[in-house]
Amino acid sequence: MLIEKVINNNIVSAFDDTGREVVVMGRGLGFGVRPGQPVNEKKIEKVFRIKSRDTADQLKELLADMPLERVQISADIISFAKSNLNLKLNQSIYVTLTDHINFAIDRFEQGINLQNALLWEIKRFYPHEFELGRYALELVKERIGVELPEDEAGFIALHFVNAEYGTDIRDAFRFPNQLKDILEITSDELGIVLDERTLHYERFVTHLKFLLQRVYRRELLPNEEDELADLMRTKYPKEYACSRKIAEYIEKNTDCRLSGEEVMYLAIHIRRVTMAED
Repeated sequence: MLIEKVINNNIVSAFDDTGREVVVMGRGLGFGVRPGQPVNEKKIEKVFRIKSRDTADQLKELLADMPLERVQISADIISFAKSNLNLKLNQSIYVTLTDHINFAIDRFEQGINLQNALLWEIKRFYPHEFELGRYALELVKERIGVELPEDEAGFIALHFVNAEYGTDIRDAFRFPNQLKDILEITSDELGIVLDERTLHYERFVTHLKFLLQRVYRRELLPNEEDELADLMRTKYPKEYACSRKIAEYIEKNTDCRLSGEEVMYLAIHIRRVTMAED
């Protein structure tokens, strides 16, 4: 690899053997070197291969004045998420998570602690992402000696939700409350208490997560209703009415109208939940 630009003493931008630009990290990697020289491979600790030019530029700008230890923590958390949980993440996570962890440490050192009003909902609806947040807090404490509060684990979890679903981070912050509201609508409309231990409940929540993802990305299923939709309306009127109620809630809160097919599939999942309760 040949150095394209020295970002700081520990990070350089370079071109790999295929001519692709990469961001390379390693202690002392950029010290005393100039563009055009080969990268010292013995010092390489991490190579960021970012496909988006905008994201790569944002990452280089972000890393320029950041302590190496904080960059390493973020990179290790993302690697852990990919290898242990097999998560497929948007590469923007390298920018958003690194920036958040750096800022969280700065805030803590200044005695500023932010309360996470969504913490309970995040634990409930995104348990795997929350565990990643807890793992991040453990790394920060172990390597830097800073013990961040549990609220930060929730904030970090939402960055992973955002990277998984490819939505804006502001949308990821809306998901937990909207999931809670939709489940409350379901429970109220059907007159039942949803059993969170059942497989049908888990499938319902998973369906809702991906439904909200499609809503915010404007990638809804086509507006086609067939015989199955007619059957659901006729045979399971209460479940179908519940799905319409949820559709109205989503339209009101996201300015996005669900297609007939989305409403039908929602009704099918609601029926499965009621069958489990029966």
